[in-house]
Amino acid sequence: MAANEDQEMELEALRSIYEGDLCFRELSPVSFQYRIGESGDPKAFLIEVSWPETYPQTAPVISMDAFFNNTISSAIKQSILDKLMVEVEANLGTAMTYTLFEYAKDNKEVFMENQPVNTVTSVSNSISIGTPDVPPSKKKEKKEQLSKTQKRKLADKTDNKGELPRGWNWVDVIKHLSKTGSKDDE
Repeated sequence: MAANEDQEMELEALRSIYEGDLCFRELSPVSFQYRIGESGDPKAFLIEVSWPETYPQTAPVISMDAFFNNTISSAIKQSILDKLMVEVEANLGTAMTYTLFEYAKDNKEVFMENQPVNTVTSVSNSISIGTPDVPPSKKKEKKEQLSKTQKRKLADKTDNKGELPRGWNWVDVIKHLSKTGSKDDE
């Protein structure tokens, strides 16, 4: 349960206002997430607001540490948090979670104006951190086009160097030998 009567009332109001809103998520009765922007939007971000026991007399905890925000630079995240904290100061002592979410929605473009839209680069960078850059020379020798399904099957069969694991075809060899062996017995 929320810690005090103010929180209880704000909780009910938030549930009522954001009912059916896919961007809003209640993590607990004192912790909420809101996605600013559509899920496919490269400039979308997620803010999390948590209430300490003394909220709204004290500031809520605002976080942008969600995995959803991994492609956003830390400078942009800090800038958004700084702007939200100005709103917190202005609204101290009153229910402000809705105000913060709406402020972030209204100012999304300003908040994200310096965020590069090239998400493909930033996503691939975050995936390849910690893995050595192996030149994909074996892949370039083949010029055939593979479908996504074929690529997935190939990736599942091969190790990180693109080589098939030892014994990958042993089952086929055993089947072959058992077939030829049964012909000899007849």
